[in-house]
Amino acid sequence: MKILGIETSCDDTCAAVVQDGRTILSNCTATSAAEQDLYGGVVPEIASRRHIEHISQVAQQALRQAGLTAQQIDAVAVTFAPGLIGAVLVGVNFAKSLAFSAQKPLVPVHHLRGHIAALYLTYPQLKPPFLCLVASGGHSHIVQVESYTRFRVLGRTVDDAAGEAFDKVARTLGLGYPGGPAVAKAALGGSETAYPLPTPHVEGAYNVSFSGLKTAVLNAVNRARQAGEEVDVPGMAASFQWRITEILAEKLLAAARDTGAARICIAGGVGANEALRRKVQQGAQALGAQVFLPQLSLCGDNAAMVAAQGYYEFLAGHTAHSNLNGLPTLGIDDESLDGPR
Repeated sequence: MKILGIETSCDDTCAAVVQDGRTILSNCTATSAAEQDLYGGVVPEIASRRHIEHISQVAQQALRQAGLTAQQIDAVAVTFAPGLIGAVLVGVNFAKSLAFSAQKPLVPVHHLRGHIAALYLTYPQLKPPFLCLVASGGHSHIVQVESYTRFRVLGRTVDDAAGEAFDKVARTLGLGYPGGPAVAKAALGGSETAYPLPTPHVEGAYNVSFSGLKTAVLNAVNRARQAGEEVDVPGMAASFQWRITEILAEKLLAAARDTGAARICIAGGVGANEALRRKVQQGAQALGAQVFLPQLSLCGDNAAMVAAQGYYEFLAGHTAHSNLNGLPTLGIDDESLDGPR
């Protein structure tokens, strides 16, 4: 079964074709990251306008690279939640039109479920159940993946997401956008102990909080500048990266230990961070658990992950009608995801 996936939840316009939820036939992206960098982060209106300009061309490219026409695919899967609502609606409306014109089923996909499905593209042998940290620009969840379409959230951020914290710290340090790769690159030249940053305390055994950590970096930088002191940018980047990845790894490994998870996974854009990957691998080895890390090209937003999850949602009967709407927020375990929309 060949699924065309559409992803426009943030600033990347993506389309891909995936066969049977495991094999990538094409995976195309048009990004506005360079333009967004001019403003220090994503400007929703700019993202939406670029999606409108690029979506048709990117979808055609994905079909062409897969050697298929719209009539030869079996279904159209699209991210419908959560995300920047203007951006999401571009993808949803395009997918609805394409599905209608080609007379194909329309499959709505939750963005975080898509990130988890990127693991199936990297590891064809991986099957639920497993434990997964999903960390991106908008979310930080620890999720028990019970089946391909059933999820239970064990922990989440109570304020800022990990990726959001990376972006804001990068902006504070003048490192550019996107913040994750920029901070990681700067950290290579710094010491993890250059700045003593706090570990935020939060209720809930597996919940996390990054607002205070982000603010601690901002305050330290402002104090130094007001005193006429030079900020050790590599040192601050290294200190921040060490602290935030330590928090994420500790929470994930604690959940794995307490639940007896035999398989531990990472997904989402922050999952590309080498320090986080290393800490999780070391901790999982101590627990005797297997670790599954998505290939770097599938960590960020892409449509292959949407098409992969769309395959399993379609098999579960989770299709949508022409009145499908986009949503800015929706839980990965929301009961409304368990039936037709």
